[in-house]
Amino acid sequence: MKVTFLTWRDPGHPDGGGSEVYVEEIARRLAARGHEVTVRSAAYAGAPARETVAGVAHRRSGGRLTVYVRGLAHLLTREGRDRDVVVDVINGLPFASPLLRRHGVLALVHHLHREQWAIIYPDWRGRLGWFVESRVTPLLYRAVPVVTVSEHSAADLARIGVERARVTVVRNGLDHGRRPPTVPRSTSPRLVVLARLVPHKQIEHALWVLAQLRAEVPGLRLDVVGDGWWRSQLVDEASRLGVTDCVTFHGHVDDPTRDELLATAWVMLLPSVKEGWGIAVTEAAAQGTPTIGYRQSGGLCESVVDGVTGLLVSDRSEFLAATRRLLADDVLRTRLSVEGTRRARLLDWDDSAERFEEALGEVGVDRVSGRRR
Repeated sequence: MKVTFLTWRDPGHPDGGGSEVYVEEIARRLAARGHEVTVRSAAYAGAPARETVAGVAHRRSGGRLTVYVRGLAHLLTREGRDRDVVVDVINGLPFASPLLRRHGVLALVHHLHREQWAIIYPDWRGRLGWFVESRVTPLLYRAVPVVTVSEHSAADLARIGVERARVTVVRNGLDHGRRPPTVPRSTSPRLVVLARLVPHKQIEHALWVLAQLRAEVPGLRLDVVGDGWWRSQLVDEASRLGVTDCVTFHGHVDDPTRDELLATAWVMLLPSVKEGWGIAVTEAAAQGTPTIGYRQSGGLCESVVDGVTGLLVSDRSEFLAATRRLLADDVLRTRLSVEGTRRARLLDWDDSAERFEEALGEVGVDRVSGRRR
């Protein structure tokens, strides 16, 4: 099949995160299976407009909003019309592919963005964004099959009118072919955050926990892995809390470095407002590092099994208490580590790609008849 992903970012984008990793991992495996795969996304500094990586053709044009116009316009071209399936990746805003294609459209939704709209745009723009996502998009895509990454996201979609029968859950995976790091666990207590540096990840909560515990946990440090437009605010917050000397902002790092930082940490903190699944949880678990997160974030209720592979809490005070408990309890931490690693081994990007391929096959277009397969 000829497959095009329309997405507003790719993994190399400064604002790229778990959603972009998901698309890239699936796209590469579809290409390896013989499909012709193109990913169309926004341009950014240092990235070529056209390149092919691991068999996937990348086409970059447009900015944060104009990428949607460029993506929709592409569907009017001969190449765009020739696609068997267009995967419309909806990260808050849709590409509106059904306006131009009656068949051969698959929507990919990681999670809804109600909380993010309110945090990033606490004015009329946020209300408009949520109106588009919760009212306009379900209407426009009312006949379009949907892939999402967790049962919680599927339930959220049902609450805005997307029938469960149209939704397929294809979870995140892991690349088990990658060589694991050989670094030992840190001998001194170490926390890690792996996330985009944006407001709704609430990394301020991790900095606050560090400030509360540093006096009672000698040698405690925090590694913040990832980057984003909120970084300077977080650096300022670390200074305000007086923890600059025991926190390191690593920025974007390569996969081996990321895995080493996860492997040396005792605990990962993920205080996100919302997660579709939380691929960082799985990546940490693969290194034997348990996660503490908020149960109301949604997807973490599936990627973290409370009390089995990590701990889920309801508010900031519980977040602090859970971190204190896990740092102090070697037996509990080891038990969560062992079970988390075992369960992480059950998640594989190859399996996810196979499931995604099945979803594509159900909506692919026969270019001779123009009918859905």
